[in-house]
Amino acid sequence: MAYCRQEGKDRIIFVTKEDHETPSNAELVADDPNDPYEEHGLILPNGDINWNCPCLGGMASGPCGEQFKAAFSCFHYSTEDVKGSDCVDQFRAMQECMQKYPDLYPQEEEEKPADRLEETAVSEATTTKEEEGSS
Repeated sequence: MAYCRQEGKDRIIFVTKEDHETPSNAELVADDPNDPYEEHGLILPNGDINWNCPCLGGMASGPCGEQFKAAFSCFHYSTEDVKGSDCVDQFRAMQECMQKYPDLYPQEEEEKPADRLEETAVSEATTTKEEEGSS
């Protein structure tokens, strides 16, 4: 005889050999063709954002998910002439959150001015040596 035990959010069901010998009477429910989250992409037919869209790459979840949702929603529903110009505060909050988690949200490395000067100097020195060698 099968029995069930609850552990937190999980339900563990134990069955016997006899339970497995009888055919299952479980009924499978077909996918709902009217499910608003199935196969619609980023924007649902009613104009809402589909936060379950794989195209968001998981940005709507995680430590900065709420900030991402606030910024993206603001931009999506923005009616300003320059779309999203009224969302600077939300995007700033999202960016500040992401900077707290560099392993999850890697920042593109910006080239430092000193690095550019060094590269320019090396390039110019190489060009000068090549010109001297060819004369």
